[in-house]
Amino acid sequence: MARILVTGAASGLGLNTARALAAAGHEVVVHVRNRSRLQGDDWPGVVHGDLSDPAQTQDAAEQAQELGPYTAVVHNAGVMQTAQAMAVNVVGSYVLTALIERPQRLIYLSSGMHRGGSTDLRRIERGEVSYSDSKLYVTTLSAAFAERWDGTVSHAVDPGWVPTRMGGAGAPDDLTAGHETQVWLATAEHLRPATGGYWYHRELQRPHPATQDPQFQEALIAALEKRTGISLPAA
Repeated sequence: MARILVTGAASGLGLNTARALAAAGHEVVVHVRNRSRLQGDDWPGVVHGDLSDPAQTQDAAEQAQELGPYTAVVHNAGVMQTAQAMAVNVVGSYVLTALIERPQRLIYLSSGMHRGGSTDLRRIERGEVSYSDSKLYVTTLSAAFAERWDGTVSHAVDPGWVPTRMGGAGAPDDLTAGHETQVWLATAEHLRPATGGYWYHRELQRPHPATQDPQFQEALIAALEKRTGISLPAA
């Protein structure tokens, strides 16, 4: 049995991921924006905090740290709104990764739209980061952690365009398949590759080339360290 943190688990893919992990016998700690969004599930631990707010993000990381350690962390929380995409999708994932004791596995929710993201990191300081940009950055972070941290598995997942509140009722992809890959990556005994993969429905895919560029990885991490004042733990 593993102890697993799932962020953004009040609804949609995050909730489905958390429920599937719990049904498989794992201890699941869930993160939600606020406690009023919790449904009727009985979780062994709850973390709350709005990841669009820097202070609440750090507080959420402290709450999560107290409820750990974790076998895996599924960084599912995300928004499509351009105004919050950088804060929630990227900074939230970065801060929680930096401040929570490193688990055995890190899983990051990407999107096929990351391939349309810009590699111009000046967009961060200008406040021009789009949803596609944010998912390019998240996918890059996942690849960077796979390279930096021996003993920690790190993968990115494209869940597809699924009919959640974010995706919309008309989304054409399969809702169940949308969370099954996260569950599999968080718990499977044998993965190939063991780390550094980009997955869609349990199939390995080729991500944007920039995600594999060490210079782009380092530049992104430096930009996030400057923005947050938080450095990553040593390798």
